[in-house]
Amino acid sequence: MKRTRNIAYITSAGAIPARSVAPEKGKTTLRQAAQTKGVFEISPSEAPATDVSVGGTAIDLVMQSLEDSKGEDIVSIDLSGKSALADFMVVVSGRSNRHVMAIADHLLRHLKDHGFGTAKVEGLQNGDWVLIDAGDIIVHVFRPEIRSFYNIEKMWTVGDAGDATVH
Repeated sequence: MKRTRNIAYITSAGAIPARSVAPEKGKTTLRQAAQTKGVFEISPSEAPATDVSVGGTAIDLVMQSLEDSKGEDIVSIDLSGKSALADFMVVVSGRSNRHVMAIADHLLRHLKDHGFGTAKVEGLQNGDWVLIDAGDIIVHVFRPEIRSFYNIEKMWTVGDAGDATVH
């Protein structure tokens, strides 16, 4: 008896009917490999605030990813005690729509690869202003003109000029 699994695809046109796929003999499925490594033991919300493989915190990973992507005017704002929204807010600029989208995509991949879960994203298709909500860190990626218009970092650092860290 062959063991099969059903695969269904969902597109904007609707669901494509499921088809049966038998795993090749002697090969493990992705789910089996993940279960043996213990990937499903901790949900992203229960994951520790530090990533052991990097040796740093989520904010360190975000800052490193933005610097690797050649983000400009990176500002991190400590929101601890100011807001229940997040612990940190990071504001960064990209040179063009394409650069903004690339910075956001690079950051999303880094967060997911290092075990910080899948972040929620808004504005990725447009590329003017991308908002990434990674739980305790909110990242705004702007084009320079949009950033100067909204001036978010000024709104969150009024009265506490020492809390914003410019990188």
